[in-house]
Amino acid sequence: MPAITLPDGSQKRFDHPVTVMDVAADIGPGLAKATLAGEVDGRLRDASHLIEDDAELRIITAKDPEGLEVIRHSTAHLLAQAVERLFPECQVTIGPVIEDGFYYDFSYPPGFTMEDLDRIGAEMRRIVKDALPVTREVWPRGQAIQFFRQEGEEYKAQIIEDLPEDEEISVYRQGEFVDLCRGPHVPDTGKLGQFRLTKLAGAYWRGDSNNEMLQRVYGTAWPSKKELNDYLNRLPEAEKRDPRKLGKQLGLFHFQEEAPGMVFWHDHGWRIYTEVEKYVREQLRKAGYQEVNTPEMVDIHLWEKSGHAEKFIDEMFITESENRTYAIKPMNCPCHIQVYNQGLHSYRDLPMRMAEFGSCHRDEPSGALHGLMRVRAFTQDDAHIFCTPEQVESESSAFIDLLYRMYADFGFDEVLVKLSTRPEKRIGADELWDRAEAALARSLEAGGIEYEINPGEGAFYGPKIEFSLKDTIGRVWQCGTLQLDFNMPGRLDATYVDEDSQRQTPVMLHRAILGSLERFIGILIENYGGAFPAWLAPVQAVVMNITDKQADYCKNVAETLANQGFRVESDLRNEKIGFKIRQHTMGKVPYLLVVGDREVENGTVAVRTRSGEDLGSISVEQFAQHLAEDVGRRGRNVNSVED
Repeated sequence: MPAITLPDGSQKRFDHPVTVMDVAADIGPGLAKATLAGEVDGRLRDASHLIEDDAELRIITAKDPEGLEVIRHSTAHLLAQAVERLFPECQVTIGPVIEDGFYYDFSYPPGFTMEDLDRIGAEMRRIVKDALPVTREVWPRGQAIQFFRQEGEEYKAQIIEDLPEDEEISVYRQGEFVDLCRGPHVPDTGKLGQFRLTKLAGAYWRGDSNNEMLQRVYGTAWPSKKELNDYLNRLPEAEKRDPRKLGKQLGLFHFQEEAPGMVFWHDHGWRIYTEVEKYVREQLRKAGYQEVNTPEMVDIHLWEKSGHAEKFIDEMFITESENRTYAIKPMNCPCHIQVYNQGLHSYRDLPMRMAEFGSCHRDEPSGALHGLMRVRAFTQDDAHIFCTPEQVESESSAFIDLLYRMYADFGFDEVLVKLSTRPEKRIGADELWDRAEAALARSLEAGGIEYEINPGEGAFYGPKIEFSLKDTIGRVWQCGTLQLDFNMPGRLDATYVDEDSQRQTPVMLHRAILGSLERFIGILIENYGGAFPAWLAPVQAVVMNITDKQADYCKNVAETLANQGFRVESDLRNEKIGFKIRQHTMGKVPYLLVVGDREVENGTVAVRTRSGEDLGSISVEQFAQHLAEDVGRRGRNVNSVED
């Protein structure tokens, strides 16, 4: 009979099998009431899950991140049930959890209106009031396919048919509604209620533009009314900061159908891009990285040998020439090993740190593309460290220090960290995994960094650390990673000679700080609301005249500052000075230099900031010094949107 070990190490013994909810009730009625699910031996399970053998158990409530996910996932199903009640001719497809909420895609050719959303939301609230029990059932594959086809749910039948033959087919029932799902779900619909349906959109089935256009309903769900209201109050601010809108407003970039998911950078946007790239390159040189550049298109055999073709072939662009098949690289790792393999390496040569601004392409479904945040063509600030097993900890610590310094320079002071440990399906001996996980944990602890364990979410070849940034409006963006790889160097014949003159396989650390430059610039746009700190601003200052008489002086000022390396423009249009100031303030230029007769006479400029602060009339040399100091601070402590 089971002995249940709780997170604090205490045990509860039972003389019969028990559910997660039974254990919660045994601990106390308050906990039972709050229970949403349970983590049993590292796997998330329903509260009704029966535990028959000894197990480790963590009760999941709304206070846990997993609890919030269960709430949102269950609310997506609540939405689907309400839609089926109100629109019986509608077919349901998929409804995943996303950042800050969920969505569900429906096949409904007439399409929903915003008025329909109000009706659906009201029906959802009625289902919540009924507190319908939510139960899990496991069905034979054939029975599940037959059931959904009889119900007119062709999409659900297709999903089941595409699942691996050995995969368990589970469905969830709440009242009359039955849906295909892995789970887990809340015990009953009464556990839900703090939600809001937010918007409608179109989405192709499986993200393929050749398939039917579906109706996507977005929503958000939270454990409490306060959290819901806080989120809804943030939405206008997020809307104001949307990179797609600001990109157009500030003339930074655009997309068009002839190159879906690929960025057309405009001059001002490319200035930001190159400044970010220049900064990263400078930091990597200081940290002892060599920079390489590898081909964008490589014979498919390399990707087969590395293992990428098996796992990523559907995301790779393939082309042929002269009876050979090539893949446009979706990542840089195998190519970096080819550079490493040129020549024999001794243990004295390690660690070898190799970086590349690698141009990569991935065949993302068209329906998944999302401005700068999800593209098909991108550049990674990618790097790999080849080292001995003994060097893993020190190299990891050095990388983490570098990452935090760089994030601070970009204005991000709050970093959330997760250590993802061994998955169920993995390669390598447990002893090797023990050492690897311990080394990463020690490198975090050495820096005094708090972190969460993300059990079972490591790569199949090694554990990893994930670094997420929290921006000024509380959004979390996963950017940096550090992954240990014991697999690929061996597959691609990478070796070094050890102290005993024996050939050994190096450990490979995959690491990124920004992730992709495109997505990171999107994050920067949102974080600063387009009002970039001076070091990143496409135009750092504009010199503008009040009348034509000051034009030559303005030209000379702009030229003087430009010769010192500043990005300065002059505005000599025959417009009122108030109009010019408003326009460049809306363009989010950090400094506005106004020149009238007095400034010409005194050899000065009247300086004001985009936030309206008046710095007075100062010499050009004084302004240059002020701007240089501002640029030197980079983005440290410059987090607010300036209107």
